[in-house]
Amino acid sequence: MPPLSSTDAGRGAEGPEYAGEYRLQAVLGAGGMGVVHLASSPSGLRLAVKVVHARYAEDPDFRARFRQEVAAARRVSGAFTAPVVDADPDAERPWMATLYVPGPTLADQVRQRGILSPAELRRLTAGLAEALRDIHRAGVVHRDLKPSNVLLTDAGPKVIDFGISRPVDSDLHTETGKLIGSPPFMAPEQFQRPREVGPSADVFALGSVLVHAATGHGPFDSDSPYIVAYQVVHDEPDLTGVPAELAPLVARCLAKEPAERPTPAEIMAALLPPSYEAEAFIPSQRRRPSLPADPFAPEGRTGDSAGDIGDGFARGDTTTRPAGASVPARRGRSRLASRLTVSAAVVLVLAGAGVYAALRPPARPPVEGPARPAEVATAFDGWHTPLQEHGGSAAPACLHEAGSLYCAARGVALARLDPMTGEVLWKRTGPVTSEPPGAPVPLAGGARPMVGAAAEPGPLRAYAAEDGTPGWTARADVPETYRPAGEVVVLSDGHGGFRALDARTGAERWAHRLDGFDVPQIGSYDAPGGLLTVSETAADGRSTRVGAILPATGEVVWSRVVTGDVSPVGRTGDGTLVLASLYQGGLVDALVLLAPGDPGDPAGGPAAGAERRVEIQERMQLGGIAVRGSVAYLLSLDGRLVALDTAAEKGSRLWDLVTGASNVSAPVLGPDDRLYLSSADGRLFAVDTARGAVVGQTRPRLRNGRLGYATLVPAPLVAGDRVFGTAPDGSVFAVDARVAEAW
Repeated sequence: MPPLSSTDAGRGAEGPEYAGEYRLQAVLGAGGMGVVHLASSPSGLRLAVKVVHARYAEDPDFRARFRQEVAAARRVSGAFTAPVVDADPDAERPWMATLYVPGPTLADQVRQRGILSPAELRRLTAGLAEALRDIHRAGVVHRDLKPSNVLLTDAGPKVIDFGISRPVDSDLHTETGKLIGSPPFMAPEQFQRPREVGPSADVFALGSVLVHAATGHGPFDSDSPYIVAYQVVHDEPDLTGVPAELAPLVARCLAKEPAERPTPAEIMAALLPPSYEAEAFIPSQRRRPSLPADPFAPEGRTGDSAGDIGDGFARGDTTTRPAGASVPARRGRSRLASRLTVSAAVVLVLAGAGVYAALRPPARPPVEGPARPAEVATAFDGWHTPLQEHGGSAAPACLHEAGSLYCAARGVALARLDPMTGEVLWKRTGPVTSEPPGAPVPLAGGARPMVGAAAEPGPLRAYAAEDGTPGWTARADVPETYRPAGEVVVLSDGHGGFRALDARTGAERWAHRLDGFDVPQIGSYDAPGGLLTVSETAADGRSTRVGAILPATGEVVWSRVVTGDVSPVGRTGDGTLVLASLYQGGLVDALVLLAPGDPGDPAGGPAAGAERRVEIQERMQLGGIAVRGSVAYLLSLDGRLVALDTAAEKGSRLWDLVTGASNVSAPVLGPDDRLYLSSADGRLFAVDTARGAVVGQTRPRLRNGRLGYATLVPAPLVAGDRVFGTAPDGSVFAVDARVAEAW
């Protein structure tokens, strides 16, 4: 593919045909520092590509600034920004590509449609506060939050343009005497002490943005930037027209002293309870930019991804837990660490504003209620079955076992579906609780196969797989985590007590504490080796005892102490145990590999094998890990997927992909180099692991088209050439894995 170059002499360097491998198709907008183009990737992803003006490409200081912009945008890529797909700050003409996010800017919305209603303003406040919280958690200060840098989408607001952002630990400083920012939305300290600007400056800007959205003008208004600067530093803000219920909060944001302003988390808390079932804010409909034959149509703003270009352009709290009964918090271990499992990880989303990221518009309007057969055939090349009968948004959780599909949903204890047609063969109702369902588990095979399921909170109950006849029920005096392991089910009470039940009859096989452990967590079951992994991190987080037990007896076969807070997540092709090393706050910073010992001595196992640590270049808020051969696929909660070859001594990053998903499930590997994952809005993604590219995704499936989305995101299931997904509208669906490109 030709390098970035001009194809039109009349336009000079302002009309390149490509940026890297991305063909530029139309101009979205232009500003003082660059031009933003609509583009497409080789796989068909729509992108917004910023190309720096030629006159700045020769300026070393500008290149340093642009590198900082790319770094800042990468650090905060997630639910509230346009994720960075690729960039080359060192190209002849520096450029950066993000996912294209259709929607007007807040500035355009107010100018063309008028001020926001109180309900819209409240949702905007919550969404922007959550965005700033995640931006600041990434160690970045935006420094130029303004209406033209806020995109309004049906997925909620997104913050763009990190052109003058600075990491907290940045060694780049503002030049003496140079004012950087937009005066009506700058904090007093940006005028007085620009080198001391911190996250609270973004909160001040948020207050100004909210006043603009509520009234059509800022809290400090003048045609002269010098007068505005004086007002920001010395005068009180004009809040006339701001809804009374929000005015006190906005006034706190506009406090002159940074220490007196609320944090984004405090703003979110002040807006509780969130209205998850409130209608989504749908911005005014705008035409998408046309794709002319001449890719260099006259420059003009569209109000979409480019926003007000100016100096640049264009994640709630999450934990993971294994499927099964609820798990009490464990001593001396972070919540994320205590719930990391690769085989059945699901994601609990606590998004205060109810904002989900839908980075690609659906190909057709959402179908409310059961889809018609013709629609199913066209959209999914499979089937779609509504299952949930009660309550709000919750995705069913499913199990594919012995050629059958078993699912649990809110109000449905267990149902069996025909995996070929989606027909419900039998269904057993269950309690309607506020908790989403746990995934069913296989219990016993043979002549009388059994399947287990549990409402949350509630005990594990066995059902006959053939007709759903209820079988045995585990005692319900304490909540337990359970793991099927061969002929038994091992249960933990979360306080160090373990027991095993016969998978077919429910009879207790053994009950005792594990030798050498205090309060360990159940890990995954290694069927080929016949062992169940357990782990326990010390109270100070400096070490973790990892081991394995024989499920039939509860005997500890091997154990060893590993430095740091680690959690087992999988095995490589040669049997090496892979553990995720957890940094402060639950971020994963490395993988620890425990090589197998003498194959003829099970008691040795990884306890006697070599230990090796593979660092991850950037810490990740992990959503799950999948391992195939020597390659580990690390998926962050904001949809970033990294392929890491652990065979190399220090690890080798094969590729790094922003999928466009957010609040994700654990990744699941399928045949033909495919990997699958689900997002909280019901989309199913297919990734080609050979190329590191998204090759297909289904449309969102929200309940009644509202903003309430799945709080638990079950992982998809792969069976042969079919992939099964679930969605927050309470449905189960199937797609053909062979035609992911057509989903």
